[in-house]
Amino acid sequence: MEPESLGAEQGASLPGPAEELGTLLGQDAALPKLSGGELDRELESKSDLIDDKEFDIPQVDTPPTLESILNETDDEEESFVLEDPSLLNIDNIDTQSYDTSSLASSDSGDRTHLKRKKKLPDSFSLHGSVVRLSLLKGISAQIVSAADKVDAGLPTAIAASSLIAVGTSHGLALIFGKDPNQALRLCLGSTAVGAQYGAISALSINNDCSRLLCGFAKGQITMWDLASGKLLRSITDAHPPGTAILHIKFTDDPTLAICNDSGGSVFELSFKRVMGVRTCESRCLFSGSKGEVCCIEPLHAKTELRDHPITQYSLLAMASLTKILVIGLKPSLKVWMTFPYGRMDPSSVPLLAWYFVAVQNSVNPMLAFCRGDVVHFLLVKRDDSGAIHVTKQKQLHLHYDLINFTWINSRTVVLLDSVEKLHVIDRQTQEELETIEISEVQLVYNSSHFKSLATGGNVSQALALVGEKACYQSISSCGGQIFYLGTKSVHVMMIRSWRERVDHLLKQDCLTEALALAWSFHEGKAKAVVGLSGDVNKRKAVIADRMVEILFHYADRTLKKCPDQGKIQVMEQHFQDMVPVIVDYCLLLQRTDLLFSQMYDKLSENSVAKGVFLECLEPYILSDKLMGMTAQVMKDLLLHYQDKNLMEDMEACIVHMDITSLDIQQVVLLCWENHLYDAMIYVYNSGMNDFISPMEKLFNVIAPPLNAGKSLTDEKVVMGNKLLVYISCCLAGRAYPLGDIPEDLVPLVKNQVFEFLIRLHSAEASADEEVYPYVRTLLHFDTREFLNVLALTFEDFKNDKQAVEYQQRIVDILLKVMVENSDFTPSQVGCLFTFLARQLAKPNNTLFVNRTLFDQVLEFLCSPDDDSRHSERQQVLLELLQAGGIVQFEENRLIPMAEKAEFYQICEFMYEREHLYDKIIDCYLRDPVRKEEVFNYIHNILSIPGYSAEEKQSVWQKAMKHIEELLLLSPNKAADLIATHFNDQIEGIIKNLQLNQFLICQLLSMKLQQLLYIVLHLLEADFLRQHDKFLLESRNGIKSHKAVANIWPCTVPNAVHTLRSFLKEIQTTVEDLSFEGSKLFAEKTDASLDMLKDFKASLREGINQDMLQISPCVTEQFIELLCHYNPDQVLETLQVLEFYRLEETIQITQKHLLHEASSYLLEKKGDVHGAFLVMLEQLRSKLLMLTHEIEESTELHLLKDIEDTLVKTIALCQRNSHSLNQQQREALWFPLLEAMMSPQKLSSSTVLCQYSEALKSLTMQVLNNMAAFIALPSILQRILQDPVYGRGKLGEIQGLVLGMLDTFNYEQTLLETTTNLLNHDLHWSLCNLRASITRGLNPKQDYCCICLQQYKRRQEMADEIIVFSCGHLYHSLCLLSKECGIETKGQMRWTCYKCNSSNKGGKLSENFSELKKGNGASLAQSSSESLLDSQQIQAFDQLCRLYRGTSRLALLTELSRTRGGEKHGLLNVSQGDPALNSVFQNENFQLHLAPPPLTEE
Repeated sequence: MEPESLGAEQGASLPGPAEELGTLLGQDAALPKLSGGELDRELESKSDLIDDKEFDIPQVDTPPTLESILNETDDEEESFVLEDPSLLNIDNIDTQSYDTSSLASSDSGDRTHLKRKKKLPDSFSLHGSVVRLSLLKGISAQIVSAADKVDAGLPTAIAASSLIAVGTSHGLALIFGKDPNQALRLCLGSTAVGAQYGAISALSINNDCSRLLCGFAKGQITMWDLASGKLLRSITDAHPPGTAILHIKFTDDPTLAICNDSGGSVFELSFKRVMGVRTCESRCLFSGSKGEVCCIEPLHAKTELRDHPITQYSLLAMASLTKILVIGLKPSLKVWMTFPYGRMDPSSVPLLAWYFVAVQNSVNPMLAFCRGDVVHFLLVKRDDSGAIHVTKQKQLHLHYDLINFTWINSRTVVLLDSVEKLHVIDRQTQEELETIEISEVQLVYNSSHFKSLATGGNVSQALALVGEKACYQSISSCGGQIFYLGTKSVHVMMIRSWRERVDHLLKQDCLTEALALAWSFHEGKAKAVVGLSGDVNKRKAVIADRMVEILFHYADRTLKKCPDQGKIQVMEQHFQDMVPVIVDYCLLLQRTDLLFSQMYDKLSENSVAKGVFLECLEPYILSDKLMGMTAQVMKDLLLHYQDKNLMEDMEACIVHMDITSLDIQQVVLLCWENHLYDAMIYVYNSGMNDFISPMEKLFNVIAPPLNAGKSLTDEKVVMGNKLLVYISCCLAGRAYPLGDIPEDLVPLVKNQVFEFLIRLHSAEASADEEVYPYVRTLLHFDTREFLNVLALTFEDFKNDKQAVEYQQRIVDILLKVMVENSDFTPSQVGCLFTFLARQLAKPNNTLFVNRTLFDQVLEFLCSPDDDSRHSERQQVLLELLQAGGIVQFEENRLIPMAEKAEFYQICEFMYEREHLYDKIIDCYLRDPVRKEEVFNYIHNILSIPGYSAEEKQSVWQKAMKHIEELLLLSPNKAADLIATHFNDQIEGIIKNLQLNQFLICQLLSMKLQQLLYIVLHLLEADFLRQHDKFLLESRNGIKSHKAVANIWPCTVPNAVHTLRSFLKEIQTTVEDLSFEGSKLFAEKTDASLDMLKDFKASLREGINQDMLQISPCVTEQFIELLCHYNPDQVLETLQVLEFYRLEETIQITQKHLLHEASSYLLEKKGDVHGAFLVMLEQLRSKLLMLTHEIEESTELHLLKDIEDTLVKTIALCQRNSHSLNQQQREALWFPLLEAMMSPQKLSSSTVLCQYSEALKSLTMQVLNNMAAFIALPSILQRILQDPVYGRGKLGEIQGLVLGMLDTFNYEQTLLETTTNLLNHDLHWSLCNLRASITRGLNPKQDYCCICLQQYKRRQEMADEIIVFSCGHLYHSLCLLSKECGIETKGQMRWTCYKCNSSNKGGKLSENFSELKKGNGASLAQSSSESLLDSQQIQAFDQLCRLYRGTSRLALLTELSRTRGGEKHGLLNVSQGDPALNSVFQNENFQLHLAPPPLTEE
């Protein structure tokens, strides 16, 4: 730490609110102050006291020699390592603990010190070092000397004013001066008195620094005269004996003091002098028995604020362990505020601190208090009536616990956390300005006094816990200085002046940060500013001068630190990091004279630095922060950009520069050579007021290729676009490329540009040049944009005579150029006449255009020589009409010409003007590009309001007339349109389709599924419309069955009847078609089935199946068509459709030999055996085919068919075996087994020998599946009775028998495992039940939870005591009054009132429902009966509910329901997935068993 004198530069250390009230809130005027020169001399005089070896401080004034540098050892290259490894935690390292000290930072030039530098934190780089912590070397040395020589003991307390008082553990008070010598003035007391009184535990100096109060660890108080060193008072009876003095404080009244002892009490000490005798009267303000106070703080006002109205109350703040109190001692004792803490850490230290602050143009005291990590600010005001009001201000939330809070001025506070880190905080913004580690101070703690060890430790545990981190008497503040008392030293902390903060950064070699900090001082945005006063402009001037000095130093350092070797990129990067800082601050300070003279001259010494300097000017030029520069710098800038080929960047800079700083001739030549047209135009316009020469130059470049009919290069296209924008800006009064033309030049510029554009010939015209070359060139370049420029210009014209003449002349020239020449496209001509139409349509139009010209344009667009550019010509004419050109044409002539040219959009435009909306439908249908848009148009006309009924009717009739054409165009959209707007005509539409044989053939030859889709979609749309109506009526209260009955019969049957006739017509047509048509029908039906499924799905969702009574003829006829043309889809269709008769449908499928479909229908009918015989017969026929000699490829296919048929037959048997008796099951399974075994008897067949293994596998599959329904002995008996196997060897059926035995073993193991699990669960449940019913009860209270009377006090005979397992106790009569008891079968069943009142809708209703069913005994029994008590019964029921598994009856019911669903599921509409609600999906119903291991044969 740095040895330091006191008071240095503190005269301006505390700016307040009036320059911000600096004089009002400044430091105590009575304190001696030192100037900067005195401070330097004092430091020089004390420099010999510094122990260089102890602090390892090298000499600053002696620079290192070459020899010393060369002799440096290698170990000096190592990074700086802290001695304490525990401090290596990055969160705890304070990199400023040595940088903030003057001593540690004074050696910034030393090489070894630079190696130790760490990366600066953000707060340091932003604010610099805000405070300076210095060691008071003289005082510290004398404290140590006093302890050694006079046995003064260790320091225990400190108080600071004009003098510094330090108390010791042996009862001495050492008084030091604040002069540079820090000499010991007085030594008060003696060790003998100290042995009697104990250590000094508290000190206080009054305002005029004439009296000192000392509080001792054994409770005594002494008062000393600081002028003479005499003992004035020795007080021993001011408070209860046996308690230490924790605090003693003078108030502003020198005759009044406050003390606080370790008993938690607060006393007022009143000093009087009567007849020459000094006395002291004590009054208890707060008794420790009501709450122990551990911190007190009276409000002190400086001399300037002694007249403040609030000082008359002599306010005192007290902090107990639970709350804060603010009381007034005068004129009478009164409590003004009480503020409780809330929940706090019991070990945290309560803190209090007063300070006068300026808020809303008034100065009032503010109390800061905290305990833990939140600081509260309370503003105290006095109103006109004399009452005091306390207002809460913004809180300060921290991430650390505090042990000290000190105001350093009205805006800055210093906090000390529990790990001895100082935090400098700006109160208003709550920003942390700096953090300093002070663990090396070895702060003194007051723990022994809070524990009152000197008097036997008779304090509360809470107060002793708070005292662990108490350091109230170790920190004292006075006049912007904070003194910290260590075990062997005293340190002082003060805010650095602004200049010192900047210089400190400079010493750290942080020039950029120093400039940033200085600029924040300049702009008034810095925090904790000291040393700046007076006028704002004067302050800025002082700071600016200092910044200029730093900038010169920065420039020298930039050049000096430049790498002397290496790549050029390294040098460029160095200067790119450094030079912009110089430019930025020179411009911020508005010192361009400095920037372009001395700074530029310095940097020009290095060519790389010069280039970087010139390049970094660009962003400032482009942002208009730098408008001008010296001619030499501008010349160098242009040459540099030219050398670097940065021409675009140079052009951007030129157009932002002040023209006076440019060499016009040089710039124009440079711009034209490098095609910098923007810069060239800017120089001509701004430098010479010449707006025409740039146009001529640009025209001379783009005109020749355009006149020759050649395409322009990209560069010339850019030039042409610039020319158009330039002309537009000139005519609009704007400067190009940015800014505005001076107002006095705007009319002149407009006239010059117009005169230039309408020139008959150019300045250097050739003999064959056409007239009006400039207008012609612009029209050829971009007709539309040039006309837009003219249109914008016409808008700005005033209706004076000259403006009208200019407009008419321009229009005449445009017509002459474009109409009389054939080298313009229709689009260009159309753009011209669209422009003219818009101008003529204006209300104040003064232009005249011959109407014949419009007729010529109409002929030109509608009657071209060829058919090219049809859409372009139509679009041009449409734009012309929409722009107002319609008034220039005869409508009776325009429509026929548009129809002849097939301009259907033009026709639509004309018809819409006449409200002939029906004719627009013809336009859409004829237009091949917009055909499908007709559906949206019809829908909009019929549904959007705003059209009359007659108009809608005409559109409706036109749509009905073209309905067949619409159906052919898009069946999907047509069906939607019909369902929405033509639902009443659905039957007629289908009938028309039925009669139209040509349409049917067309649809069949194109896409049959479209035809089916139309019909089905029409039916579905109509049904859904009716169903929506049904839902609406249901919501309105109509009975649903009645509503459904009204919906379906009146809408669907008629349409279905029509569909049936329509399908018949399709069938007749298809039968007349060729084979290709039949094949097409089969192919297209697949997609139609998907639509049928969707149709059925929508019907199922919309209405209950039982309510549908539809004639099945349509469905049966459709099925027969499928059987004839696409038999593979029949079975799937039958599974989807339901509206058919089984008998008739079976005949249809049998007629077409569709066995699987017939079997499905027979099973659905209930004839399971018949369905089985059909499948069995099919299986036998395929097995019979296998016995014949056939090709190998056919055999493989046949074997796959056999397997598929067998799987379907097995599935049929499995689905129905559950509902059959044993005899009926055998009638299914044994014929199937016989059918599979019979081919294997033909051992002579070579084919069967080849596939015997496959047949055996299929046979085994039958045996495995039938074993679940047929007893194993019956199966074995049937196999052994077979003539073939009966006479053969057992080896032939060994595989079958072993497979059956494996199945038996697996099922036996499964049964045994399941039985063991069930037995184990039963045993566990019984054990838990027994434990529950034998456990005793433990009531929570001895009174009834309803009447709140003790159960012993009521002696009614009928009353019993009911105790529940939850611990609640009731009288039985009280429970009956709350309807919590129900009698069932002569026993009372009780429920706990409290536990069930919160969820009466759930548990209570559940309990009552169980009571009504008669399940179990009551939940609680009276204490007089010998049955199970209420707690035991309730525990039993809870256990049953928690661990109860699924009952056998539930399992059997679920199984039967599942099987029944499998049997009849094909006939029922699915109402949801039954598996989701199955008991088998219960998480408790889980048996994860593995099959037994297979034994090797």
